[in-house]
Amino acid sequence: MQGQSQQQAYDRGITIFSPDGRLYQVEYAREAVKRGTASVGVRAEDGVVLAADKRARSPLMEPESIEKLHKADDHVGVASAGHVADARQLIDFARRQAQINRLRYGEAIGIETLTKNITDHIQQYTQIGGARPFGVALIVGGIENGEPRLFETDPSGTPYEWQALSIGSDRSDLRDYLEEEYEEGLSTDEAVALALDTLAQSNDGELSPEGVGVATITVDDEEYEERPTDEIESILADRDLLASDEDEADDADADGETDDANAGDEE
Repeated sequence: MQGQSQQQAYDRGITIFSPDGRLYQVEYAREAVKRGTASVGVRAEDGVVLAADKRARSPLMEPESIEKLHKADDHVGVASAGHVADARQLIDFARRQAQINRLRYGEAIGIETLTKNITDHIQQYTQIGGARPFGVALIVGGIENGEPRLFETDPSGTPYEWQALSIGSDRSDLRDYLEEEYEEGLSTDEAVALALDTLAQSNDGELSPEGVGVATITVDDEEYEERPTDEIESILADRDLLASDEDEADDADADGETDDANAGDEE
């Protein structure tokens, strides 16, 4: 009992390390990320691909209102997993940083610089009393000096650079799949296919066009672009990943049960 009470004391103090060097609130924030639906990032030879599972919790919900992919600047896209409200705050911060850089220096912000600005902001919330960590992880992808770059932000405020990664639910399984299937030198179209294949691994091998979002930033134009639903549907059909109407209805029912249990805070 004494050990449990001591742990609870460290639970309540976000700025206090436990005797074994842990910040429990940061670890709990990571658990919040794991409860969010998955997002995937893939770095190609000629661009970056972001894909997100954005299944609606109800057939009455407008798919466009589910925010998982965001444009931070013309050449930068962001995908999120975890608490949507926290993600929105960080996206707004990233957009301000991108605009400040353009006004101050007259040039687009670097992807690594932007990511580290975001993680510096996140880290402040791990050592300030009266606040809590951000319960969200981000994938930041874009073009820097003609080269595609792909980064992850962690609730602890640590940035990582990847060739391909997943965040959110089933992260370990999806990462294992990416490690097996990813190859250097992929084209953007091949990276889109790989990202959709990866998301399908946590959806019984099937996806609906309205339940997934895909965005690309290519070296040629350095412009963030979200792929239209009809194009996604065509890719899913070609790869035999297209869910039937019956499967989509079952998924919606299952999502509704999960959201009722989890209070519907995560996406």
